[in-house]
Amino acid sequence: METKNTNGSRSYEHDIIGWFEDISEKAGQVQTETLRRILELNWGVEYLKKWLGDIDVRDMDASALESLYTSLVPLASHADLEPFINRIADGDTAPLLTQQPITLLSLSSGTTEGRQKYVPFTDHSARTTLQIFSLAAAYRSRVYPISEGGRILEFIYSSKQFKTKGGLTVGTATTHYYASEEFKIKQEKTKCFTCSPPEVISGGDYKQSTYCHLLLGLYFGDQVEFITSTFAYSIVQAFRAFEDVWREICDDIEQGTLSERVTLPKMRKAVLAIISPNPSLASRIEESCKELETLNWLGLITKLWPNAKYVYSIMTGSMQPYFKKLRHYAGGLALVSADYGSTESWIGANVDPYLPPEDVTFAVIPTFSYFEFMPLYRENQDCSSAIDDFIEDEPVPLSKVTVGQEYEIVLTTFTGLYRCRLGDVVEVAGFHKGTPKLNFICRRKLILTINIDKNTEKDLQLVVEKGSQVLTSKGRAELVDFTSHAEVEKQPGHYIIYWEIKGEVEEGILGECCKEMDASFTDHGYVVSRRTNAIGPLELRVVKIGTFKKILDYFIGNGSALSQFKTPRCTSNQGILKILNGSTIKRFFSTAYC
Repeated sequence: METKNTNGSRSYEHDIIGWFEDISEKAGQVQTETLRRILELNWGVEYLKKWLGDIDVRDMDASALESLYTSLVPLASHADLEPFINRIADGDTAPLLTQQPITLLSLSSGTTEGRQKYVPFTDHSARTTLQIFSLAAAYRSRVYPISEGGRILEFIYSSKQFKTKGGLTVGTATTHYYASEEFKIKQEKTKCFTCSPPEVISGGDYKQSTYCHLLLGLYFGDQVEFITSTFAYSIVQAFRAFEDVWREICDDIEQGTLSERVTLPKMRKAVLAIISPNPSLASRIEESCKELETLNWLGLITKLWPNAKYVYSIMTGSMQPYFKKLRHYAGGLALVSADYGSTESWIGANVDPYLPPEDVTFAVIPTFSYFEFMPLYRENQDCSSAIDDFIEDEPVPLSKVTVGQEYEIVLTTFTGLYRCRLGDVVEVAGFHKGTPKLNFICRRKLILTINIDKNTEKDLQLVVEKGSQVLTSKGRAELVDFTSHAEVEKQPGHYIIYWEIKGEVEEGILGECCKEMDASFTDHGYVVSRRTNAIGPLELRVVKIGTFKKILDYFIGNGSALSQFKTPRCTSNQGILKILNGSTIKRFFSTAYC
């Protein structure tokens, strides 16, 4: 029986890798056919009729159709498609974007633009999620073979779903996936099973779910093959919580009980049906935790999950600030970056899992959507900063991209998005057979600007990294999290950076951190504005411990899921600013440019 399972799983891995190698070899041709399939399936929908009229795309040659489509259908933003999506949400059953009826809508995280957006979710969305998870797992198993029948410690969370006026179910894309048949199929095909039952994943209270994930992860500790979550942030926050609750978890394992902090009846019942008293295991965990406490929890993962092969999560973009803490917890265990996608579509898989997250690239999967790439050229070629001063060129198909060139991704999806600009800046790092391997650079949207200054999330991350190096080298403290705000109500306007710090640090050192960050912005517009006092001194505000958990609670209270949450790196949201300003305990102004 076990041998049969092994052969079946290995055969599946071979089959799915073979499928991807084949479509990668002829990626350009596959893309042309993918566009044809999308347009044939959605022929006659209102949005396409607006641009294509009564042209019958079903009788056209695929290459001719590709040229016609990109010449007649204009580039679009989500705002251009939003009126159609809102009509669907309100109950309009006419074929507006797709011929297939849309019954589910996904919510974007809302942390990029400050508000959540509706994105159609169909059977195709769930199928491609299963495909990319299975494909990535097959490539990982070549580098980090895992035991079949083992377990995964997954910090995954569903958000609460709700109905629109038209009766459509709305939730995050991860919520839809965890509720789908494909989620169960993934575990069967990979022969590796999550530690937590559905009642924990879908509980709706992330603090209670996190406690149960940790409890069950330790209960099945010797069986855990790897540790994962959608975003690195979720893993870091779970282990920060563990530092406070490990004694309770040990008590629960010893006695076969469940802490009173878990109050949801279905969750309690499901967890208590799994665990039974195990005093020897509890004793081993307690002994390990006491030792880890003296080491500031260095190597927590390898100590408590000795058979784990790697940690797997999205670690690019806004997740980079959590690298240091995740590496601290992981000890020497491999960190493997998860795949590249968005609420709108999956884009590429990590087919080189042996590479560290800093070097990860993503091989585009040409059957998932039709991808175009808008060439971007920097006005100031000497500027190393990721400022958004790009000159745009006409989008090119996947087959025409070049190594070293930066692009913005443009999507045409099976779910009814047509030539939709994603806003992500990527660089083509190379090719896997004939499909490009992408390096994620940054979100294109400016996040900090007052007048002629232009700074993105990437710029802010680099600046905060410089400041936190002063913090760790001169003080006995670590940066927990950060965000920023462009204050323009008082003149001159200035940047405010909010830090949550763990540990003690002298005020003089914090003043140095503030000055270092101000001096580290390299955008020419910012530097000139600071020198002429058109922008005032940067302000560092230190907030109370737990402030960023309040921000997380704020987002979850407004419909986000922890699996999807990303700390907003810049905010003008009044609810968040109220939390931040109400929690500020220290303020410093930069003396750079004085």
